[in-house]
Amino acid sequence: MEEKQNIEWKSSWHNDYLKWICGFANANGGTIYIGKNDEGIVVGLADARELLEILPNKIRDTLGIVCDVNLQTEHGLNYIEIITKPYSVPVSLRGRYYYRSGSVKMELAGNELNEFLLKKAGKTWDDVIEEGVSLADIDEQSVHQFLKDGDLSGRMPDVNGLSVLEILDKLRVVKDGKFKRAAIILFGKDPNRFYPNVQVKIGRFTGKDEDLKFQEIEEGNLVQLLENVPKQLNRNFLTRLIDFKGLQRIEKGEYPVAAIREMLLNALVHKNYMGSTIQLRVYDNKITIWNEGNLPEGLSYEALKRTHSSLPRNPIIADVCFKAGYIDTWGRGTLKIFNSCREAELPEPEIQPFDGGVLVTIYKDFLNETQLKKIGLNDRQIKAVAFVKENGRITNNEYQNLNDVSERTALRDLDELTSKSILKKQGEKKGTFYELG
Repeated sequence: MEEKQNIEWKSSWHNDYLKWICGFANANGGTIYIGKNDEGIVVGLADARELLEILPNKIRDTLGIVCDVNLQTEHGLNYIEIITKPYSVPVSLRGRYYYRSGSVKMELAGNELNEFLLKKAGKTWDDVIEEGVSLADIDEQSVHQFLKDGDLSGRMPDVNGLSVLEILDKLRVVKDGKFKRAAIILFGKDPNRFYPNVQVKIGRFTGKDEDLKFQEIEEGNLVQLLENVPKQLNRNFLTRLIDFKGLQRIEKGEYPVAAIREMLLNALVHKNYMGSTIQLRVYDNKITIWNEGNLPEGLSYEALKRTHSSLPRNPIIADVCFKAGYIDTWGRGTLKIFNSCREAELPEPEIQPFDGGVLVTIYKDFLNETQLKKIGLNDRQIKAVAFVKENGRITNNEYQNLNDVSERTALRDLDELTSKSILKKQGEKKGTFYELG
């Protein structure tokens, strides 16, 4: 038998299990059975009746909550059942907060604890008032650019004749004359003065991640980043320029415009703004974007490939972006990434957990095994292309060793890959190598 996500089996009681009860109370509730082994089989408790008297008071005194503690009997053996209900207020054990995620108990700290406490209070990070912020901290040009974008969406409220402060109030990023965090992220003159890493770091890599050729960093509010990051990509990182205004364009063999824009928007809207920098990596054959923060509870990575609920980490920021026409509130952003790549006949994008965040990858070319077989490459050549995608280059010697073939066969295969523009030849004589075309 396997323990379910909301059930724990323990052969005997230990005070450390108060952490599990705390985790259940802060999540979706759960049950601990004391007197069952790891297989869920009753092994009995000699002190079951004593625990029945002690545990309710211990739980109440240490956690401040009430649990149902029941004495159960099976095959003449006693065991204890502790039923914990989910609590709408945060529950701590001696000042520490625990949370049940899946089948794992985790202690909350730092940004995760802050988000948890805000959620229990019925608020989100972007809804908090940032004291000390004034209208002087708001970039009016960004507000006007936002309004210009919003005119095309048909979703904007009527703001004719209103001042900047009144417009922000209508967008619900100001309350009683005070500015919420969302206002700084969306329209601030210098968001990094208030929060760390409100920026996008862009790097150009060849082959592996340690092969960084150069990098640029774009800082600013969300409206500025949405305009400047694509410009930076076109200026220094993409081989073929892309018209980011024409979102419906499909570029054969190049990144779909809609996919890149949606990757950036998802990262900006769902970013943990107390966490790390958004990292955008451009390789020879792919582009990735990484953003700190896990998917919302209840949403799986597989669900991102289909219609799914919209569960933004920053709902106020998301709502303002919706009004401007930047995003759709129906959870279709990731679908746009998958669909646009499919229409461009590119490999399926990847969206996966990575280093405490979400990593999105789209591929520029047709260099997957299925496509390579379609154009008539043999197994040796396909293996060599995979080698180059992993390592950035291949030499004739490496091709011979990889496929156990002669120098002449390797040269013939490589010449064919070059003639098909899959690889390009670099260097001369003994310094010759091949990289992606």
